[in-house]
Amino acid sequence: MLLRALPVRRVVRRAAAISVVGTGVAGTSALAYANTDQGLGFKRQVEFWWSIGPIVFDYWWNSYPNSPKVKLQTAAHTSFNTSTDNVEEADAHNAIKRKELLTSLHERNAPKIFQAMINLGGLYIKLGQVLSVTVLPIPDQYRKLFRTLQSNVPGASDFESVVKPTLEKELGAPLDTIFDSIDTIPCGAASIGQAHRATLRNTNEEVIIKVQYPNARWQIPADIECVGDFLHLCVQFGIVDESSSTLSYEEFARQFLAELDYESEKENLKLVHQSSLDPASPYMSRGVLIPRVFEEYCTKQVITMTYLPGPKFEEFAKKQLALLGIDPERGVKSVVMEGRSHGIDATTNNTEERQSGVVGTELALSPESSSFHWKMHLSRFIGNFVSVDSMFCIVRFARRILLWSTAVTVRSIQAASTLSVVPNDWKEWANEQEHAILQSERWDWIQEAVSTLIDVHGYQILNQGLFNADCHPGNILIVQDEKNASMKPKLGLIDYGQVKRLNSEERVKVAKLILSIANKESDEVIADNFRSMGIKTKSNSTRFLAEFGKLMFGSLEAKHLDRHWHRELHKEDRVLYFPTELSMVYRTTLLLRGLAMSLQFNPSVGEAWRHHAEETIKMQGGIVH
Repeated sequence: MLLRALPVRRVVRRAAAISVVGTGVAGTSALAYANTDQGLGFKRQVEFWWSIGPIVFDYWWNSYPNSPKVKLQTAAHTSFNTSTDNVEEADAHNAIKRKELLTSLHERNAPKIFQAMINLGGLYIKLGQVLSVTVLPIPDQYRKLFRTLQSNVPGASDFESVVKPTLEKELGAPLDTIFDSIDTIPCGAASIGQAHRATLRNTNEEVIIKVQYPNARWQIPADIECVGDFLHLCVQFGIVDESSSTLSYEEFARQFLAELDYESEKENLKLVHQSSLDPASPYMSRGVLIPRVFEEYCTKQVITMTYLPGPKFEEFAKKQLALLGIDPERGVKSVVMEGRSHGIDATTNNTEERQSGVVGTELALSPESSSFHWKMHLSRFIGNFVSVDSMFCIVRFARRILLWSTAVTVRSIQAASTLSVVPNDWKEWANEQEHAILQSERWDWIQEAVSTLIDVHGYQILNQGLFNADCHPGNILIVQDEKNASMKPKLGLIDYGQVKRLNSEERVKVAKLILSIANKESDEVIADNFRSMGIKTKSNSTRFLAEFGKLMFGSLEAKHLDRHWHRELHKEDRVLYFPTELSMVYRTTLLLRGLAMSLQFNPSVGEAWRHHAEETIKMQGGIVH
């Protein structure tokens, strides 16, 4: 377990040791330690606890059973309860008081925690973004504040003082001897590093240089340790559940520690790019590009790769979401992640909602939204008469008609404006709606693009056993031919810091499970394929496992819109252990399906991956039934 006990005591102990060293003849050694990665990391931890310490004390003093204040209150309540005949009434009274206490603590401290995260920046901004859409039962006071971080882009480091010296040190030469030009404004920035567009001097090729911040190697591990320690305290204070928070933290820690390893990311990108050159792969036939690595310009802190021109799919999807009546302001990744959070979180088993999951058509809507409940009820009611695919089709058709009519009106106004008979406000409106013409032309391409993304990731998982488990819209580019704008766009897949590998045995097991779902085999067959992967449930229910598998890799059905159906399924059984190799596959399908459903498409991953699953089984000498 990565969560460690007594974090504050450990920090204090280390601080005392350093201060002792610094007060004697060893002061020079203390100064030297302060400039090492470990010393800088410890300084970062002290800064964190200096900000968070008073908040921890507030929770401890007012809510922790061993604090003097709580002990006195408990003694008083015990005396009251012994003199009260109605024990149930006393317990209910205590539960209400406890809830009121925690609510007041959350309201008082959530803004302080939020401000501390803003001040510390880096990983803490990313953590807030993750917590805003996590399935963990985060108190609403925190979740609402963390949601505001979805629009917060990590600040980029200064090029001249930070990025340029780092690049020249890593590449071993002045930048102007390697690059003909380099854009000092980053084209992307994150908590670990940032990317710059440049042109190579020797070949005149356009490239992207991904550079890791010099302090990331000590700051990220220190921040991860602080997050783990703080989360442990949150568990002790009853703010979050231990088992689910531990699993979520471990995934969070693995993710960011993996992203620090640029050498592994470079090797992953090389392997995926090489596989994309295979004429039999879906990359070429479906127009998908993978950046090529320039190995001579890569180090432990730098990756140089092909520049793929075009906007992120996230920017394009925002426009589509807006046209579908969905608020895109929180960012498309937030929308997709919230859609994912309505699916089965297979690694947790603490509440009915997370255990069995609820996948809804309104993936972009938060449960707190005033429109959420009536839209969900309406979807369920309509679902009794028509399929989910029919509902999505109706929505898409209505939006398409609206776009076409807008486009025709715009063209009519523009044509009439040459005769000077059109009011100026009409002309202004037509200019503002010009994009509707392009959007109406892109509708056919949208479904094809979503299908392509699912197909290519199925190939990566089942055929290659090497796939990107972080395929959110920010890691997908729309690559348009700059010389021929009329050509259909291609898709570019970037950022291979979160890559998962599957061996041949694991791929075959996944393939068999996929095929049994795609071919609509019996519950017994699906459940047995699930069991062969190592999943453990409390009652080993065949029906539960079969429905679980269908919900994971099948298409959405009307019954999946009914929370009662999920609750009844959960009463039948619950997951105790979910196989690691399948969890990352499932995470990928959730992200892809979340994107598809937010755009009003209802794909069956099992059916889309059927041919890849069949090829995988045949390649390993198996027989496809």
